[in-house]
Amino acid sequence: MKLTILGCSGGIGSGRHTTCFKVDDDVLIDAGSGITTLDFEALVKIDHIFVTHAHLDHVLGLPLLLDSVGDMRPDPVTVHALPEVLDVLSKHLFNWQLWPDFREIPSKDAPWLRFAPLALGEAFTLNGRTFTPLPVNHVVPACGLHLTTAAGSLVFSGDTTHSGAFVAALNAIPDLRHLIIETSFENALVEIAQASKHHWPDSLAAELQDLNVRPEVWITHLKPGNESAIMNELREAAPGWGVEVLLQGQEIEI
Repeated sequence: MKLTILGCSGGIGSGRHTTCFKVDDDVLIDAGSGITTLDFEALVKIDHIFVTHAHLDHVLGLPLLLDSVGDMRPDPVTVHALPEVLDVLSKHLFNWQLWPDFREIPSKDAPWLRFAPLALGEAFTLNGRTFTPLPVNHVVPACGLHLTTAAGSLVFSGDTTHSGAFVAALNAIPDLRHLIIETSFENALVEIAQASKHHWPDSLAAELQDLNVRPEVWITHLKPGNESAIMNELREAAPGWGVEVLLQGQEIEI
């Protein structure tokens, strides 16, 4: 399995793109502005999208993907997410007001989009890769994702602040090789981080100390302009972990 980072910033500007990861050639995790880095031929190959939550920076590319390549595909694109997330997408995005409902285009019998509810802890296996939603703690219904292959596991936190349930889920994955986890704000902005339920360096450092597993740790969702400050504070708060910033264009293979 190869994970390609199409976008991993907490904002836009100066070459930054919001969250979108590609798994091999046929799966996306979230559909932020990073999806715009794919060429047309690559977009046509996307069959499944796992959405961690419905915030705009994680779904903004979804309607444009369908509009661009829906008629070029033999089957609908399947969006997998928690039922609460799919409900938001149905009511507030694919609602014929903000965007047409591609579950009915060109017809209900042959749509370009299909929703597939996936509950916390429910595994979905696709060509030797298993995707399982994990509990996290955000201001809207959200999940992390556990990706499993025969060679090991990777977990993406999505957007979250401290979550004991998430830590417990990580500790139950003995073959966890990579952890991609967000840290959105520097310590000076702790009040904003708490209000929006994102990590800051001190909170993530405390969470890492509760881990019994020792994966490589990649930091994502850093807010534009604060990246260096966040990483410097995190390395100071969590010495010995070797945390590294996740980079657009990076590839992680398992």
